Amino acid sequence: MTESEERARLHSATVAIIGCGGLGSNVAAMLVRSGVGTLRLIDFDRVEESNLNRQLYFRDDIGRLKTEALGDTLRRIAPEVTLIEVVTRVTSSNLVGLVTGADVVVEAVDGPADKAMIANAVCCALPDMPLVTASGMAGSGSANEIVSERIADNVYLVGDLSSDVRAGLPLYSSRVMVAAAHEAHVVIRVLLGHQEP
Repeated sequence: MTESEERARLHSATVAIIGCGGLGSNVAAMLVRSGVGTLRLIDFDRVEESNLNRQLYFRDDIGRLKTEALGDTLRRIAPEVTLIEVVTRVTSSNLVGLVTGADVVVEAVDGPADKAMIANAVCCALPDMPLVTASGMAGSGSANEIVSERIADNVYLVGDLSSDVRAGLPLYSSRVMVAAAHEAHVVIRVLLGHQEP
């Protein structure tokens, strides 16, 4: 595939990002900078001051819906990008409708129960839909511990698989960004037809 063919494929792609926090906001920016044409941003939350240490928001975004604030930033990066901003909490009953039509789904939520629900819903209802998910990026461990693995036909897992924020480990922007970059690059490789991360 030539460079122009790769660019065209990315431009014609749609990626659904569930969660617009530390992972999702940074994944979105990297995908837009890489030329992905359409992003579906799905989140129900608002920007808080405590988010600013690792999420792609600014002090004047505090109190705004994450989808709205992120949309404004992404349009500053690439005015031509198509954004679908969906303000809702994802549940097992609405997830399929929210991601149908996307080429790849990115799971970028915090709670393990929500992560499991998203993975189960996508894998059961949309088995051909590639899913990029993450687990383990908290703490100050080496960035080299964060890896990308293909764990099933269409499921890709990013992280160190052990450093859960609930274990009392803080979230540092640098490590979150490494995981976000892994997620974004797995998405790009999947969109370009690669099977392995």
